Amino acid sequence: MALTRPPHEPALGKIIDAHTHCSGRRRDDRLRPYAKLNGLRYDLEELLEQMEENGVAHALLLSPPMARGEPLPNPEVVRLCERGGDRLFPVFTVEPEKGAVREALKLAEANGGFVRGFKIWLGYRRVFAKDEVFAPLYEYAEEHGLPVLFHTGDTASSTGSLAHAHPLTLDEVANEREGLKMVVCHLGNPWILDTAELLYKHANVYADISGLVVGGGSYTKEYVQTLAQRISEAVFYAGGADKLLFGTDYPVETLEKGLSLVSMLKVTQADKEKILWRNAARLYSI
Repeated sequence: MALTRPPHEPALGKIIDAHTHCSGRRRDDRLRPYAKLNGLRYDLEELLEQMEENGVAHALLLSPPMARGEPLPNPEVVRLCERGGDRLFPVFTVEPEKGAVREALKLAEANGGFVRGFKIWLGYRRVFAKDEVFAPLYEYAEEHGLPVLFHTGDTASSTGSLAHAHPLTLDEVANEREGLKMVVCHLGNPWILDTAELLYKHANVYADISGLVVGGGSYTKEYVQTLAQRISEAVFYAGGADKLLFGTDYPVETLEKGLSLVSMLKVTQADKEKILWRNAARLYSI
């Protein structure tokens, strides 16, 4: 189904895509099948072109999974962002190992003012957010005001662990670390209302709506309508859209599909602007 957004789009030119991926033109990138499905070239030049065409001013760039399931090395993410001028900002993916945590913090120190956060692959790694291995990361993130993003919800791999990726597993960390800015990626889909409870309960918990419109099928139209309704209900439950962030998960979802989904939300125009850029600008200091 072709998804199009209405001719009037709020905040065109200010939009922030708070969740994208790119490895340059590496062929061992595991997200390439999604790019093919979406008819995308999937390289840095295309990402910047797509941003320009859709009024996206800035984007956060995260490591995609590579051939053996490992993340693209964070220094490569930095180099890609540097090629993007002032439009792209890196988020460092952190594996659940003491050495990986130390390396990520060392790189963050070297790129202070440029790096915008850290990402943990819950579900793809059989580890919970509360694992002690992440304690130094959380302490650094709190001290420097950097958000920590968590994969939550459905996993692209059939071998992923949904028990580890459930959004409510973040509740314990949010309880213990009220100063830690936490982002629930993919709105915890399909546990969207559970994520809404985290947004309502915790002042320090945010969520992005990236990577929700994927592929096609007999019920694509109905699925997208259901998504829009559930996201709207999450806003109603949380009491507002002050902590919801726009993102695509490029190349998993196209900007066109992501923006169309926002246009379908049953919220005010002011709340759509919060989702599209105001919240991310505040959270990530963009």
